[in-house]
Amino acid sequence: MGCRMKLAFLGFLLLLSLCSTTDGAVSTSIMKKIRKVNKKGHYLGIVVPNSYEMSPLLQSSSFVADEKLPYVDFSGRRFRIGTVESKKVIIVMTGLSMLNAGIATELLLSLFRVKGVIHYGIAGNANPDLQIGDVTIPRYWAHTGLWYWQRYGQGVNDELSLESSGDYTRKVGYLNFSDYTVDQTNKKSSANFLNSVWYQPEEIFPVNGTPEVRQHAFWVPVNSRYYSIAKKLKNIKLEGCVNSTCLPRTPGLFMVDKGCSANVFVDNAAYRLFLNTKFNVSPIDMESAAVALVSLQQGIPFIAVRGLSDLAGGGSSVSNEAGTFSSLAAQNSVDVLLKFIALLPS
Repeated sequence: MGCRMKLAFLGFLLLLSLCSTTDGAVSTSIMKKIRKVNKKGHYLGIVVPNSYEMSPLLQSSSFVADEKLPYVDFSGRRFRIGTVESKKVIIVMTGLSMLNAGIATELLLSLFRVKGVIHYGIAGNANPDLQIGDVTIPRYWAHTGLWYWQRYGQGVNDELSLESSGDYTRKVGYLNFSDYTVDQTNKKSSANFLNSVWYQPEEIFPVNGTPEVRQHAFWVPVNSRYYSIAKKLKNIKLEGCVNSTCLPRTPGLFMVDKGCSANVFVDNAAYRLFLNTKFNVSPIDMESAAVALVSLQQGIPFIAVRGLSDLAGGGSSVSNEAGTFSSLAAQNSVDVLLKFIALLPS
């Protein structure tokens, strides 16, 4: 009888071990925490790239962590639970790049009950009418790092490979490297073996669409209601000094037309000018478009707030300005974020 009891007990332990993974990659202990969070209703999802951008928010008196369950750790991410300006929020840090931003946003929207996504952080500035320290809220975001690289010898009138089947397009625009190859003797452009790259829209698969039937998106709009609410913050007061170094004018909030993202840190005056003149881009970063695209696919309202930390190569020829002004830009973006959340209905 004793032997049978031991066998029964071992069987029970085996059953428990199997039950701990019945939710696939999500353990039962984590699922229990997620269900507990979701029972409290819908949250605002706050998505931030890096710790130095997140710290001003966490250190703000406006953020209050949940006393019983301040965070849930899953898949290398920490989802911080609490309130900001008395609104329920879940904050997640993505890490650098489009891939990390997309994964973190997808996890946020798949695991938790989120009613809207607010993304914030710092960015380079491609707009000559703006300055470091200003905060921008674009109406549209695009991923400008998805290219069709055209072979040397072909031009704008040559059809791209697989263009007829809808895989690639010439509708968005192109960058011709020859335009930036300058003969230092006569200052004229000359041919370049790199030829041209054509900007491509992302393939998206909306949750309300047909599975595995793609749609395309290049310019992703932010939520119109969020954008209208943000306009009310146009007179917000922002910081303009880092220690004894002050900017030429007091920074402000600017509602701009477009922003772009790619897995590229832009510190090049020529490419900065190209992005602004070709696409009317103001902020340039490495995450916002990924967050926008995932939110679009999931049908969740989205907006992004980006503080300008540098001139993306358009300033001093000696060094990038981000080393001096990134903390100021991060704080200003948080200040706008907090005021924006305060205006949202409960």
